[in-house]
Amino acid sequence: MADAFSSFSTGLMGPITSGFPITPHDSNDLPAVTRQIRITGSGGNLAVVWADGGETVEPVVAGETLDWRIRRVKATGTTAAGLRGYV
Repeated sequence: MADAFSSFSTGLMGPITSGFPITPHDSNDLPAVTRQIRITGSGGNLAVVWADGGETVEPVVAGETLDWRIRRVKATGTTAAGLRGYV
């Protein structure tokens, strides 16, 4: 299939180009820093490491879409489930 936009660079204002499931882990980073996260399962808390290295625990609800640039979702402190990352 032809991709008329393959020569364009990807930026924060362009469309999302891929997605992946997020498995929380205390020391492993995600395959890429996210542009967006979706909570497809249950809500709860997300313990995240932001792109700049800061760490927080954030409340989230089921079905929520978050425009967050994170590098890791930590297992310790995360209670939400069904997480997907998009870049």
